Amino acid sequence: MLKSVAAFERIGEENAFAVLARATELAARGRDIINLGIGQPDFRTPDHIVEAAVKALRDGHHGYTPATGILALREAVAADLDRRFRVTVDPGLVMIVPGGKVTMFMAILMFGEPGAEILYPDPGFPIYRSMIEFTGATPVPVPIREENGFAFSAAETLSLITPRTRLLILNSPANPTGGVTPKPEIDALVAGLAAHPDVAILSDEIYGQMTFDGLAHQTLLAYPEIRDRLILLDGWSKTYAMTGWRLGYSIWPKRLHDLARKLAVNSYSCVNAAAQYAGIAALEGPQDAVRDMVAEFDRRRAVVVEGLNALPGISCATPKGAFYAFPNVSRTGWKAKALASALLEEAGVAVIGGPDFGVHGEGYIRLSYANSTENIRRALERMGEFLTAKAA
Repeated sequence: MLKSVAAFERIGEENAFAVLARATELAARGRDIINLGIGQPDFRTPDHIVEAAVKALRDGHHGYTPATGILALREAVAADLDRRFRVTVDPGLVMIVPGGKVTMFMAILMFGEPGAEILYPDPGFPIYRSMIEFTGATPVPVPIREENGFAFSAAETLSLITPRTRLLILNSPANPTGGVTPKPEIDALVAGLAAHPDVAILSDEIYGQMTFDGLAHQTLLAYPEIRDRLILLDGWSKTYAMTGWRLGYSIWPKRLHDLARKLAVNSYSCVNAAAQYAGIAALEGPQDAVRDMVAEFDRRRAVVVEGLNALPGISCATPKGAFYAFPNVSRTGWKAKALASALLEEAGVAVIGGPDFGVHGEGYIRLSYANSTENIRRALERMGEFLTAKAA
């Protein structure tokens, strides 16, 4: 018998994988399913990255590595951040981890306990709330509103901090909305956090290289006044089309880094060696594939937004980052999850209902445009036929 079944019963999950499983099941039965649900690039990992992993294996890199990651990769991460943002990062504070979720798990586990409060974006990545509830802490949603461009409001976020707040989770560019919080709003948040020196910050910047319309990503690493309590989450999954490689990294304050290392030792020991050498090749090699992929996402974004806004009862704000659209479906007369389910079962289009991303997700669905333009157009056509038929 588990010592505390209740704690494990509090664990939620990421419904995108449940939708993927159902879509796969329907496809196996012969249904033509267009999957706009799963959040992963539909591009191949660039060849030079794959070859680096193959070479590493052939060169005999088959064993354990340090729990924090091989030094050459941690140095490559620091150099990449300096190149992109002109920020100095000590490679000794870098943690190489098996995917972005591990950093969330570690940070929330460190600060979450009964009696504590953790603020997180809503709608937002569902694992934030799931892990907060697992620790026994109280999840406090920070509303992410369409009227604010799906950016967080510094004033509203600061207003939710109480003496029990231990951690603030931020995400820009954001999943599921595609929102990008502008620099003045981040400036205001950081200034306001000076009054709350005991609140740690987890900044999820996994989509940081996917911004559009000339917007530059604003990393929280650029604010020295919060570096001693900032945990940065990033990685290779989205930028380099490496979701299945399970390779991410985090930057930790000095006082927390060794705690993260101990968690690694006690759980997964280390990240597999070959993937780490691939990570070096990704950061130090040509970036053309990244630029080409983001440019293609930008073209698809235009198709998605135009197509969604032409559908009956649907409006869609233009996303500024990542590869998601978060259209408002409240005028269709459907609840969001029911609509998402019906679109999959009846129209063969997989999307995710907004409530799967939080209480403020009702009235919205998420579409990933990490699929071909041809498939996106076909999906939009099916959605239009479905909505028109149901309205008749």
